[in-house]
Amino acid sequence: MKEEQKTPSAENPVKLLKLELKPAKHWAAGIPAVLAALSDLQEERIAFRGMKALLKMNQRGGFDCPSCAWPDPDDERSPIGEYCENGAKALAEEATGKKLTAEFFAENAVADLASLTDYEIGKKGRLAEPMYMPKGGTHYQPISWQDAFNKIGQHLNALDSPDEAAFYTSGRTSNEASFVYQLFVREFGTNNMPDCSNMCHETSGVALADVIGLGKGSVTLDDFYDTDVIVIIGHNPGTNAPRMMSALEKGKRNGAKVIAINPLPEAGLMGFRNPQQFNGVIGHGVKLADLFLQVKINGDMALLKAIELLLYEAEQRAPGQVFNHDFINENTVGYQAFIQQLSTYQLHELAASAAVPVADIQAAADILRDKKRIIVCWGMGLTQQKNGVDMLKEIVNLLLLKGSIGIRGGGVCPVRGHSNVQGNRTMMIMEKPRQEQLDRLQKVFGFNPPREHGYDVVKTIKAMHEGKVKVFFGMGGNFLSATPDTTFTAAAMRKLKLSVQVSTKLNRGHLVHGEEALILPALSRSDIDMVNGVHQFISTENSMGVVQSSKGMLKPVSDQLLNETHIVCRMAKATLGDRSVVNWDLFENSYDAVRDAIAACIPGFEDYNTKVRQRSGFYLPNGPREGKFKSSISDTRAAFSVTGVPLNQLAADEYAMATTRTHDQFNTTIYGLEDRYRGIRNERRVIFMNPVDMEKAGFAEGDKVDLFNYDDGIERVARLFLVVPYSIPEKDTVTYFPETNVLVSINNTVDESNMPASKRVVIKIRRHQEV
Repeated sequence: MKEEQKTPSAENPVKLLKLELKPAKHWAAGIPAVLAALSDLQEERIAFRGMKALLKMNQRGGFDCPSCAWPDPDDERSPIGEYCENGAKALAEEATGKKLTAEFFAENAVADLASLTDYEIGKKGRLAEPMYMPKGGTHYQPISWQDAFNKIGQHLNALDSPDEAAFYTSGRTSNEASFVYQLFVREFGTNNMPDCSNMCHETSGVALADVIGLGKGSVTLDDFYDTDVIVIIGHNPGTNAPRMMSALEKGKRNGAKVIAINPLPEAGLMGFRNPQQFNGVIGHGVKLADLFLQVKINGDMALLKAIELLLYEAEQRAPGQVFNHDFINENTVGYQAFIQQLSTYQLHELAASAAVPVADIQAAADILRDKKRIIVCWGMGLTQQKNGVDMLKEIVNLLLLKGSIGIRGGGVCPVRGHSNVQGNRTMMIMEKPRQEQLDRLQKVFGFNPPREHGYDVVKTIKAMHEGKVKVFFGMGGNFLSATPDTTFTAAAMRKLKLSVQVSTKLNRGHLVHGEEALILPALSRSDIDMVNGVHQFISTENSMGVVQSSKGMLKPVSDQLLNETHIVCRMAKATLGDRSVVNWDLFENSYDAVRDAIAACIPGFEDYNTKVRQRSGFYLPNGPREGKFKSSISDTRAAFSVTGVPLNQLAADEYAMATTRTHDQFNTTIYGLEDRYRGIRNERRVIFMNPVDMEKAGFAEGDKVDLFNYDDGIERVARLFLVVPYSIPEKDTVTYFPETNVLVSINNTVDESNMPASKRVVIKIRRHQEV
């Protein structure tokens, strides 16, 4: 058997499920979303427990949804429920009464569990006690918490250098746990802190910090309600951030125009049936997109420049009527260089590169021409492109031309995924900390943190493969399934001396492990967290910079679960012992003490314990939102950028592939087998193709194919996929992740941000061959 067939994350099934195809939908949400949400509670047999929790999710005094980071309204919240279908599914997964004890692991060898699909693995239940895999073992076995911490400490202290360890963080980790985590890692002596931002929005942070001075969005939720134009590019709100559609609906009702840009016509970009509104139940709902531009994969840069070129031509015809020269002169640098390059482009060439008709591009320019209050939203459809940093800078170029940043109803809006991924970065979960951040830590705690940059996700994988990283600690997440080049990454994981995963549910990352491995079960966001007899709350930061409290209310499924802050503090004590200058006992016993330390170390969190107890939390400072800019070339002004248009050439037998998630999925967590809006049911191993491409290649609907990538001169294979005809530009294809992460080379990364560039992978498609 070939190596790639053994790789658990590639799955490589010997047979497929029975695929059912239905027409793609032209609207999202409505009653089907409500029924789907409730069905998951019934499936987990927690109807009462689940409904009780749903009524408190995203409510004041309740707990923050463990799914996406879309903000809650500052004013009144819906009593029916401030959650979406995927939020309800996420809750059902963690509120389940099914639990995995030592008996389960004794009965199930790791090799047998690895033969299951990611969906089957995730449905097994909540982890209920710490487990240990000894060297050469085949089954996980129980271990006490103290023995687990001692083992971690022994491995870390045996390293030749602290840099031989890497500490990963998932975006669900709270502010409190994130802060003590990075504090421990830096006192231990390394900045090897890869995190999920390295795979989703690192590109946003790099681009925005460089040109406007802050690597976050500049808008608030209220801006969506009072704006003229909302541009959604490289993002599918119907699946990835369903609550965003309520904001779009409100903006539309107040007169906003919506421009949707994506290779696939997504239901959530077309129509919205709000289940909280009467017309969403029995009516036709609201048409969201006034204009849909079906751009080819990585044709976004050409499209953006084509729109700007048309606006520039309109400005020349009516000087001062299209561009905001007062704003440009007062707040920006680099305008002339930008215009000089823009004027060299030809509209028809840009349109051809984007695969969008000139008339449609003109329609977009017409919508934008006389408008100033413009919001541009994007997701991983842009951030995971090879030239993603440049594309986001081009979005900023467009907004700077119009004076649309730092005003009511205008600005940039990267739509983040995990519910506290932005908060993690604010809490200094990063491999490249700024010197002033480290200076503050040193002043407050009295140790000198390491100053050298550490490993990001891609560099961590390579370092594990080379034997430079020997201990991997994962604070949440499913590292293996989330990362690229799955066969390469799995081989790297197996070279570790020790792998540790802090988790709530079983995932594939537990089944591809180091010589020794630990699974540490943690409390979930919805669980009651008791410390010294006091019901605790944690805090998170949403996509728009609001920090708010979150307080669980469900009885944990096991008394063997620890909160993440306790896990870090006890690991720190077992590792650092008497050489630590940090009072870990204080932090273990008091979240308020942790927040006081955050207030002393991180700007914007002054008087944290008071502000976080306010009714709706508090906003962090945001210079661009307030019209205060800086860039890499100016301390007081935003910067225009000069960027290029990629060629994107393909051979006759090559296609561009983008990975995406199904509607029954959040990141690597798979809730079900129905991509309802795209008409896919009971199968995930599908490849969407243009019917013209299918005919040229001799493929028919349902044909079995194998997918190949040849980057770096290496053959990567994802076997046994079904061809599905779909509305998609010619030579473009779309597949689901993590099934096709195996095709994404570890070296196919985004320029500057070093993120995996999984939204444009060059592949070949051949008829399936039995192996």
